[in-house]
Amino acid sequence: MRGFGAFVGAHPWPFLVFPLALAGALGVGFRHVRAREANDLEEQYTPSGGPAKSERRWVQAHFPSDDARRFSAQRLATEGAFASLLVLSADEGASVLTPEAMAQVLALDDAVRNRLGGEGARFEDLCARRLGGNCSSPNPLLDALQGDPRAIEVLLPNLTYPFFQGTAFLGYFLGGVTLGEGAHPVRPLRAAKALRLVYFLQEDQPQSRELSKVWLEDFIHSAPELLQDLQLKSVQVTYFTSLSRQKEFEKISKEVIPLISITYFFTIFFSIMSCSRLDCVRTKVWVATFGVVSSGLAVVSSFGLLMFCGVPFVITAANSPFLILGVGIDDMFIMVSCWQHTKVKDSVKNRMADTYADAAVSITITTLTDVLAFYIGIATSFPSVQSFCIYTGTAFVFCYLYNLTFLGAVLALNGRREEGNRHWLTLQKVKHESLDSQGHLYNICCVGGSFDELTGAETEHPMNEFFRKYYGPFLVQSWTKAVVVILYVIYLGSSIYGCTQIKEGIDLRNLASDHSYVIQYYDWEEEYFSEYGPRVMVVVTESVAYWDPSVRADIENCMVALENSSYVDRKLSNSWLRIYEQMPININDRSFFIGNLSVLFRVNPASKWDVNYSNTEILASRFFIQTVNVTTAVDEKNLLNELRGLVEDCKIPLIVYHPAFIYFDQYLVITQNTVQNVLIATGAMLLISLLLIPNPLCSLWVTFAVASVIVGVTGFMTYWNVSLDSVSMINLVICIGFSVDFSAHISYAFVSSEEPKGNEKAVDALYHLGYAVLQGAVSTVLGVVVLSMATTYIFRTFFKIMFLVIIFGAAHGLIFIPVFLTFFGFCSSTRKRQHQINNPSFEKSSATEDAHILDGKIRKLAPVSI
Repeated sequence: MRGFGAFVGAHPWPFLVFPLALAGALGVGFRHVRAREANDLEEQYTPSGGPAKSERRWVQAHFPSDDARRFSAQRLATEGAFASLLVLSADEGASVLTPEAMAQVLALDDAVRNRLGGEGARFEDLCARRLGGNCSSPNPLLDALQGDPRAIEVLLPNLTYPFFQGTAFLGYFLGGVTLGEGAHPVRPLRAAKALRLVYFLQEDQPQSRELSKVWLEDFIHSAPELLQDLQLKSVQVTYFTSLSRQKEFEKISKEVIPLISITYFFTIFFSIMSCSRLDCVRTKVWVATFGVVSSGLAVVSSFGLLMFCGVPFVITAANSPFLILGVGIDDMFIMVSCWQHTKVKDSVKNRMADTYADAAVSITITTLTDVLAFYIGIATSFPSVQSFCIYTGTAFVFCYLYNLTFLGAVLALNGRREEGNRHWLTLQKVKHESLDSQGHLYNICCVGGSFDELTGAETEHPMNEFFRKYYGPFLVQSWTKAVVVILYVIYLGSSIYGCTQIKEGIDLRNLASDHSYVIQYYDWEEEYFSEYGPRVMVVVTESVAYWDPSVRADIENCMVALENSSYVDRKLSNSWLRIYEQMPININDRSFFIGNLSVLFRVNPASKWDVNYSNTEILASRFFIQTVNVTTAVDEKNLLNELRGLVEDCKIPLIVYHPAFIYFDQYLVITQNTVQNVLIATGAMLLISLLLIPNPLCSLWVTFAVASVIVGVTGFMTYWNVSLDSVSMINLVICIGFSVDFSAHISYAFVSSEEPKGNEKAVDALYHLGYAVLQGAVSTVLGVVVLSMATTYIFRTFFKIMFLVIIFGAAHGLIFIPVFLTFFGFCSSTRKRQHQINNPSFEKSSATEDAHILDGKIRKLAPVSI
């Protein structure tokens, strides 16, 4: 790297112009951004190859729907196309089953049905139709009222729950119910705090699907105005559609643009302040500014290249620029610091050679750790994580290349300015020495170029002295160590407990912004409609001899096992086979069983759509069970695992399926994927640390620090209301690369120190690296801090975890690791100690060499002087 640095120093202009031209050319790829956007929620935030996806395809193939003639909501293989409204009484806690409330519910229903949607179509033109040709009812009670709100007073004394009139299931349509005394499953209904209206539309045929989509989009746009025009006083209403989650999710990308602008401002300001000094010649204002520009070029180049190559761009990748900014200026600090340690009187070419000899290895190693961490994350089964990792990993590569070329060229040109003792702003030559005849302000603005005459380099940063004289000695006091150990035990205990309490899976409401209308819908649904969960299909997937009593017994045993689950209400199941067995027909013979199915279908017409049969066999059939009390992510995970476990134990080939299982599948792989990625990345980091640190025991300390930070971040996610999902999994992979940066450099500084005792080694390590670690932590936090102001879960989660990563990583580097290493004074460079024994003069002669290594090749170097 020394030769390359010298070449950049001698010929800076090509290295300045070419990256700009390359970034401009690759940036053309942004014209494909719309085509590359891949924000389909199901595709990106559910595991690829999840069991429920193949089960859905199987159900659709064997039980085709016909929503234009025989629609049934419980038999849908998808969520369906629908608009839903939740209606609550305007008086808090009051029943919605009153004439006044029902009058406005009927007015609301009439407005929805007769509203003209896109293409001038009404709901009646596009509605999903039941047997008989009528539109699917938005609520069974509306059919019973027959347009008269006062009929509720006559109807209410005869209402039962959850079934009304024998077949209408009210559990899905009424919430917050008050029931009278009676035997389950049917009890008298006295009141209900909430009511649901669901308007299903056709989607089976491409033309109807497109028209329904247009109608729903128009409904979303016009719903606020519609509700305002109705002037509802007795009820309050919130709404949701099958398109709402996707539409709201697509909106959040627009929130990132102003946040990126704010981040660039903060980052440029911090960079300039960090690289500025009162010397008008030695200040590095332009280097700091172009250091931020270099990170921006890396983002433009990497994103443009990947979009040009057709890589899907998911909204999670929009977090990448914030991370690249923090890391990019961190590398810039290293290069500026190395430059400041070179001899001022040397030529720019030689100073650049020395700078690259010191900085390039450090930047290369830290870049390697970060890129490895991200590219390992591509192996996950979540496409949203894959997109983030490939975009961010590639951006790190470009950031590295541009820092060595573009930023190096800027540093060389700035060096030429310093060599000529020219002012940073006016570029005019200034005097070297202060003039007593001029004022203090004049000497600050118009006199510069001073340096340390003793070392020949620029003056050192005063924060280094703070760590050497004050912080380091304070940290190695006996009582301070005891406090640090106690703090670490508390930290580790809290983290481990938090890990046991962490929630899994992404809540779909978190994919919308905080002020979205869907949040209110989710809140009301959770509060009033959580008693009954998904109505699950139990599907016999192979042809079996239903006419054989033993086979029917096996099927019944399977159904009973499922109904005995704590998440299933056994009295709300639906089985065509049970109905068939109760009919006075001989069904113990193949021909009779199949021949008399027509009788079953006359008695129970809906059963026809649950039996896929031919003249000689039943190819497949399905039953239904009703789940209850599935209110949390833990319940969803347990429900899925329990039901699938039960059907696996059955003698009959069965699957359980509901459209919601597409999202529940994340619980099966999220922990496995996270642990797998973390372990692989940690192993790679261990190998790199073995190369970084010439002592295997200290390499293990680095691995310990990485594991400790990961446990801490995971545990404290619980306390900060962050779940383990595809969004947070990204950040846990990031955690590895950053925690290595902090711990590896401190550990190497410790073992490389010339000091004879552990305490002195720790102080020496903090003297050289303390402020560098602090500066790197602050720069990265500033890169993501504006995301804390975001109104969306994805960006806030990214900030929360990155904040935890940096805080815990810096705490390990500045507090825990230095103290723990003092307990193991033998943890020093074995090769150096042996050389000292064989060559007594080594200690004196190697001091300069080790300082050079310590200050450049391996670590995050000493910070920029002010």
